[in-house]
Amino acid sequence: MSTTTTRLPLATADAVAAQVLEILKPHCERIDIAGSVRRRRPTIGDLEIVCIPKPYDPSPLFCSGIASVVNQWEKVQGDLPCRYTQRILPWHGMKLDLFMPHPDGYGLQLAIRTGSAEWSHRLLAAAWVRAGFTSKEGLLRRSSDGAICPTPTEEALFRMIGIPWVDPTAREVR
Repeated sequence: MSTTTTRLPLATADAVAAQVLEILKPHCERIDIAGSVRRRRPTIGDLEIVCIPKPYDPSPLFCSGIASVVNQWEKVQGDLPCRYTQRILPWHGMKLDLFMPHPDGYGLQLAIRTGSAEWSHRLLAAAWVRAGFTSKEGLLRRSSDGAICPTPTEEALFRMIGIPWVDPTAREVR
């Protein structure tokens, strides 16, 4: 495995992210950069992307879709189709964490994957618990009965759990 051992400058990570988005976008219903690139950190250790892949025909005669692209990159974990895979990109040996949530959990996953781990745990998760929700299988659910509460966008998630919008660049615990 040839992962990068150093963090890349934001400008370099932005260029890699743009290249990956350009390649994956035709295969996605929706796609967004998350993680430290979206938070605009000065140095980046890995690239996180959240997307909803378009349906594709998995027959051997018709190889299309996101798997046809992602499977070309060195696998660390997660066989497609799945909800998560980690790959090594051919650019700078950068690691890619690719999250493919159910559409009803897209906003939840984008918010979790954008925030620093500590912010997502201490602020975001704490807010949904206070509001009477839990997160299970990548979806926000009512704690009382386990019913799925769709969060197609981050804005929907923030409204549902009763917290004001937090700009991605501020999703750090300081």
